Amino acid sequence: MVLSIANSSIYQNLPPCQIVPMLADEGIYIASESTFYRVLRSENQLAHRQSNRPAQTKPKAYSASHANQVWSWDITYLATQVLGMFFYLYLIMDIFSRKIVGWSVHDVQLSDHAAKLIKQTCCDEKITRDQIVLHSDNGKTMKGMTMLAMLETLGVIPSFSRPSVSDDNPYSEALFKTLKYHSTFPMFSKFATINDARNWCEKFVTWYNQQHLHSALKFVTPEQRHNGEDIIIRHKRHLVYEVAKKQQPERWSGKTRDWSLPTIVMLNPDKKLRLASQKLNDFLEEPVGIII
Repeated sequence: MVLSIANSSIYQNLPPCQIVPMLADEGIYIASESTFYRVLRSENQLAHRQSNRPAQTKPKAYSASHANQVWSWDITYLATQVLGMFFYLYLIMDIFSRKIVGWSVHDVQLSDHAAKLIKQTCCDEKITRDQIVLHSDNGKTMKGMTMLAMLETLGVIPSFSRPSVSDDNPYSEALFKTLKYHSTFPMFSKFATINDARNWCEKFVTWYNQQHLHSALKFVTPEQRHNGEDIIIRHKRHLVYEVAKKQQPERWSGKTRDWSLPTIVMLNPDKKLRLASQKLNDFLEEPVGIII
């Protein structure tokens, strides 16, 4: 019975430490966790029991040549002063400009909250049908029926990472690292109330979008990149360097600093797209690059 249960379609990818509690939730007791482990070990089935384990295919690659083409979103934990209790930051960013275009903080993870946030963000950014791709991981909040129904209603194209592969959603992961390593993040004092968390996040988003000179954007702000203001800013910087080189050429051994940015930003590119982007370098004013 242990082997039959462990190899069933429901439990074949789960360890005994998860199988036993799930059975208990159904009012069923077969054996203890240690017995499950012992029986599976004796049959050499403690690792992967699925006979035809499906291959995980890489998610479809998407490209963005301007803002509001591809968004990435995720949820991160915000620790509270109560042990084991968390608030949850829902955060949507544009991969081209790195701007945070939408966010909210809640005390639970719900597909309803995510659906309301994406609807409000699409409204704020004046998104039309079939304009935007929304990428996320495979969490149940991301794939909940309410969320998927909202995406269908808005005409937003969903994209999902492979299970347990964080590299498929690199933009959100990098942003959360920036957030939690910010000097004002309450790492030790933590958040006392949900309003404290919302107030802090509001200040962080304002700083990140409007003041943070992003290293991946050649040190312009995400807001400037999002609105196209970065083109003039980076061009002016180039002229400053060219003038300085003409005035004192002995201080320059080669070209001036490169202030250009990738014309195309890609999410989960494959090898063919990488090669294609390199060939485009000769035809575009700014060199094409792939930010992963």
